Amino acid sequence: MHDIRTIRDNPAAFEAALSRRGLSGVAAEVLAIDESRRARILAAETAQAAQNAASKEVGAAKASGNEAEFERLRALVAEKKAEVARLTAEAGDEDARLRDLLMTIPNLPLDQVPDGRDEDDNVEIRRWGSPRNFDFTPREHFDIAGVKPGMDFETAAKLSGSRFVVLKGAVIRVHRALAQFMLDTHIEEHGLTETWTPVLVKEEAMYGTNQLPKFAEDSYQTTNGWWLIPTSEVTLTNSVAGDVLEAAALPIRMTAHTQCFRSEAGSAGKDTSGMLRQHQFEKVEMVTICTPETALEEHERMTVCAEAILQKLGIPYRTIVLCTGDMGFGAQKTHDLEAWLPGQNKYREISSVSTCGQFQARRMNARFRPAGGGKPEFVATLNGSGLAVGRCLIAVLENGQQADGSVDLPAVLHPYLGGKTRISAAGVLE
Repeated sequence: MHDIRTIRDNPAAFEAALSRRGLSGVAAEVLAIDESRRARILAAETAQAAQNAASKEVGAAKASGNEAEFERLRALVAEKKAEVARLTAEAGDEDARLRDLLMTIPNLPLDQVPDGRDEDDNVEIRRWGSPRNFDFTPREHFDIAGVKPGMDFETAAKLSGSRFVVLKGAVIRVHRALAQFMLDTHIEEHGLTETWTPVLVKEEAMYGTNQLPKFAEDSYQTTNGWWLIPTSEVTLTNSVAGDVLEAAALPIRMTAHTQCFRSEAGSAGKDTSGMLRQHQFEKVEMVTICTPETALEEHERMTVCAEAILQKLGIPYRTIVLCTGDMGFGAQKTHDLEAWLPGQNKYREISSVSTCGQFQARRMNARFRPAGGGKPEFVATLNGSGLAVGRCLIAVLENGQQADGSVDLPAVLHPYLGGKTRISAAGVLE
């Protein structure tokens, strides 16, 4: 959420930043509501002063026996009391309007973020690895012979409908191994603290990490008001909501492996085959809470942590910086990692790492006390996939597939699979 004082002080700069995201007229709309709210507050204060002054004079008029003046002042007190109540209520309504509007305005992109309209304008900043040369036509994950026995879309559709999958046998073993490998790497090599969090949260937690109100249709809500998390960014980031942290405690770097739930409301017709885009999936998430001055450094660090997973798995990937038109709502800057999927003959997103500055912290009222003393300031928050487990499974299966339908598995997963190194063409770990 944005600081109204910043908008008041420099509306032109605010408007110019939002124009890079394709929005216009926002500053004027915000300031009009703010001016209306402030005018009513001032009018209420003026009316309150008049009420107080008249109240003091009522007694004197009564004591002097001036009945006409007494009645006039008493009526004035009642009039001003009603006026104060009306103006206070109107100011409250305007305040709610202003807060609701501010909640729907996206974060401002950093100057270094490239301008653009959509994903076609994203900028590649590096690549790692070379796509493998196959002596056969590589298949998509769901068409690989050794994978088919362990990837059951028909049963999932019977149970839950489209965009679900039942994993079993060798495939789910590899899926579980990937999640364990990611966690161990982030904990032991990257210094993140493993955290286990609920997947059901209160509405204010979804507001805190900007899933609400704008993207309600992308998430699932239970009948008693809880929301299913679309990622543990929600829980990890909100773990400091309302807190005042000591600067010495920062940065806080966390990781969690959770189930995630998304309605995919805006993806009708996209990636309908296979398990690339599901309603229920698993992610190993990374979240950092730090001082605003160190946020960009932490952003680079988190990106490297995510890249390390793909490098250890031997998956070719590219790192891109998203343009202003493709960035997420709460982000100031975002790096996407796109893994090479030979079955599709293209790079596909497998991780998104974003710095949000103080945008989420202001919504959550999460602050820190500067080391040198002074007034508490809002922290900076960052989040990133480290990685999406299901998409990583797809990348491992497609890149490791062999002509006979078997799959060679990355060496780093072998210890997690009891020393097994491949999935046979019959779907058995060997």
